[in-house]
Amino acid sequence: MAMAPSSSLPQVFPSPVVVAVWEWQDGLGTWHPYSATVCSFIEQQFAQQKGQRFGLGSLAHSIPLGQADPSLAPYIIDLPSWTQFRQDTGTMRSVRRHLFSQNSAPGQGIIWEWLGDDGSWIAYEASVCDYLEQQVARGVQVVDLAPLGYNYTVNYATLTQTNKTSSFCRSVRRQVGPVYPVTSIIAPPGHSGLVCSCQQCLHGSGTGPVSGRYRHSMTNLPAYPAPQAPHRTATVFGAHQAFAPYNKPSLSGARSAPRLNTTNPWGTAPPVPGVQSVFHPSLSRLGPQLLPRGPSASSGASASFPSGPSSSSPGSAPTTVPVQMPKASRVQQALAEGAPKPEPEHVIRKYTEELRVTPDEDCIICMEKLSVASGYSDVTESRTLGPVAVGRLTKCGHRFHLLCLLAMYCNGNKDGSLQCPSCKTIYGEKTGTQPWGKMEVFRFHASLPGHEDCGTILIVYNIPHGIQGPEHPSPGKPFTARGFPRQCYLPDSPQGRKVLELLKVAWKRRLIFTVGTSNTTGETDTVVWNEIHHKTEMDRNLTGHGYPDPNYLQNVLAELAAQGVTEDCLEQQ
Repeated sequence: MAMAPSSSLPQVFPSPVVVAVWEWQDGLGTWHPYSATVCSFIEQQFAQQKGQRFGLGSLAHSIPLGQADPSLAPYIIDLPSWTQFRQDTGTMRSVRRHLFSQNSAPGQGIIWEWLGDDGSWIAYEASVCDYLEQQVARGVQVVDLAPLGYNYTVNYATLTQTNKTSSFCRSVRRQVGPVYPVTSIIAPPGHSGLVCSCQQCLHGSGTGPVSGRYRHSMTNLPAYPAPQAPHRTATVFGAHQAFAPYNKPSLSGARSAPRLNTTNPWGTAPPVPGVQSVFHPSLSRLGPQLLPRGPSASSGASASFPSGPSSSSPGSAPTTVPVQMPKASRVQQALAEGAPKPEPEHVIRKYTEELRVTPDEDCIICMEKLSVASGYSDVTESRTLGPVAVGRLTKCGHRFHLLCLLAMYCNGNKDGSLQCPSCKTIYGEKTGTQPWGKMEVFRFHASLPGHEDCGTILIVYNIPHGIQGPEHPSPGKPFTARGFPRQCYLPDSPQGRKVLELLKVAWKRRLIFTVGTSNTTGETDTVVWNEIHHKTEMDRNLTGHGYPDPNYLQNVLAELAAQGVTEDCLEQQ
């Protein structure tokens, strides 16, 4: 959840002293703050880690919440996985640490609450409390929560919350209590600036979050270990990457290793008849709601884009109505919906030229000399590519064992595209493994910090839980989709609209999300971001996921280009 912009408060803190609010996420994706007393206890335990090597891998203990509040005795927070764990039931919830200025609502001990159906008062998430307090301080009597992605207004005079769709009202109240704990912005040794520990920025090396100063705000990024898909290994040296499709066995024992299957086992699966029920995000949850489908209350403009293998047809026009998909059983559907794909050897031949004279250099995939057999010759079978065949990619000219390229391709999505492991040049149209879902676009008039001359674009991504297909890590098994719907923000400027159009292309190509392991919670078989960064907060760029960020649009254009999504794609539509 993001906060709306405010001209009365600084957007970037000049002081490292802030207040920390710890929140947990329920099954509907709503964040709930712990009390100020509990947050103080959690923060005290968290601060003890400052002297250790920074990073999630260094947070080695759990926090028993019962020591701060006896009613929370069943709960502990596991710091390495950023998870709240209930010991008697095994229920796990994501937790997060949200930072605010000392003159914010949490910094003054102010919380806003709404009255639930059972008569209990439920606190809004901390960013909503802060936004309400800002608007009331400016004399606004009726506060519209649309800029935060919620379909509600709050009337300060009558202390009511109104659903803009159903007109249903609830009581709200403003409470003043203990202030939330004062802390300092924790940064890794040797880094200055902001730190992010989310799934978008964490990498798999265990060395901790990437500094937000580098990851989000600089056009030229430093070298750091890049996120990799499960079962792949990679080492990054500056701008040069050596890629191994899997943990390569030693050549001496490779003959006993299982051989890669270079054919598509799902390509001939017959279509499965039936009708799939349409997924509807809940509009009846008790807390704040998302903007409904259809025209935005702010601007009257919206669009919806189905994604994934279950959409009506490739390249179909955007639609604002649900799409029905064929379905028998969920498992059968997931395993049968892969489209026929080209033969792997044909793809390698299409984008390479075999060399008659072998150059005296290494193959950076297997790290063997090109003059000797491929390091994967004992674990990869091919009818047409020999173990000593060497080729060059036609565009960039980089040279590899053809069998190594085949092994790399077969360990990927097998979508008919190929990406040079040296310079990242993409051959063909790269697609991803994003599950089926919806992308909706809204516009409203409030501006983002640093983009005061234009309005704001709100992107809402929604992906339901489902069953993994053949392109996913565990075909046939369920996957989870935590934290959806997810809201992201762009300036409604010419460059922001260009980024939006390219994100639509990336969404249709299934490149925004993937199924894997969450670096934030450690959960496997779950939907995670896929290397295209999004701004999920409107302002106060503490973590690097908000504004202002003068280089964000250029950075995300570069990340889209790295996935093969460029302005040329828009001309082809």
